[in-house]
Amino acid sequence: MTKELLIGVNESGVMHTDQDPPFDLETRFRMAKESGVYDYFDKTPAPDEAAEYGRLAEKYDLPILAGGWYYTLGRDEKLLADNLRLGASLGGRVHNTQIMMDHADGHLITDEEVAEAYLRAYDVGASVGCIPTFEIHVNMWSEDFRRVTPVAEMVEARGVPYRMTLDHSHVIFKIDNPREQEVFGINESVSDGTLVLDPFKPGNVCDDWISRGYVGHCHARAAVPNNPRNIWDHHPSLDELPSSLHPKDTTGRGIQYPFIKPAPDQWHSDWDGEKLEPWKEVLRHLMAYHASHDDSPLTTISTEFIPFPDYGGGAKYSIFENSVACAEWLRETWAAAGQAA
Repeated sequence: MTKELLIGVNESGVMHTDQDPPFDLETRFRMAKESGVYDYFDKTPAPDEAAEYGRLAEKYDLPILAGGWYYTLGRDEKLLADNLRLGASLGGRVHNTQIMMDHADGHLITDEEVAEAYLRAYDVGASVGCIPTFEIHVNMWSEDFRRVTPVAEMVEARGVPYRMTLDHSHVIFKIDNPREQEVFGINESVSDGTLVLDPFKPGNVCDDWISRGYVGHCHARAAVPNNPRNIWDHHPSLDELPSSLHPKDTTGRGIQYPFIKPAPDQWHSDWDGEKLEPWKEVLRHLMAYHASHDDSPLTTISTEFIPFPDYGGGAKYSIFENSVACAEWLRETWAAAGQAA
């Protein structure tokens, strides 16, 4: 198949467990390259580290095509512009952009503010060749999935294409999850059928974003409906965090599920591979769309199995082994999509 779809790895996923001593940077590049399944590295380094990242990317023929960071409007506009330029200087194509739900002055940001932030960032990104992709993510404005299309339509009304990072684990874990559906009150829209989370049902929200051509980048971190909360890791005390960063309590929200079956002592919950099917189905739909639409903006998918409380913090399975297994599945699925197109 001649159409391009590159598979990368988020740097945070090049580790075994967060109880092990971290690998040095060259070891992380070497491990990713020697796995044989990755085309690129996903990272936005600090400016004073950029030269070393660039050197290792060239040494291991593993370009830094994607990166990302999180931003608070009213405070971090310059940082976002600087990171877009930094990403471009390293050869980056996309910059995964997390916009926090709270403005620097404390108010919940509006759709208009998000759209204006996107337009400003896109102007910079388009000029340097590294496009901002606004991510679907908890604790961000986009955790209310109902806001995404209205913002995108505001942007497109200005003649600018809207590009997003689809991290559908943040959608999948809310399926059949009453506690998580209470966040932003999406339970009401789920109940009346105006918001469909299940990718096997017509009109689901992920298919809508895909079919509108919004997805310019994707994060692949497995999750399942009503994903078990991460009882093995906790957030810091809530009074140590800004309001936009903390969940309802300190236990990890549970937005990561092992891709391969863990040994009995490696995870806190039972594991059932069949539960991964809804998460996999979104990727099948995304790849099928990309394979059959010449105007699809997608070129990169990064595996993003990571530590941290809401994800794999405290787990005893190898995060990197799960990342590699997922990347192998992504390649097989992309090959199948190409044959079907």
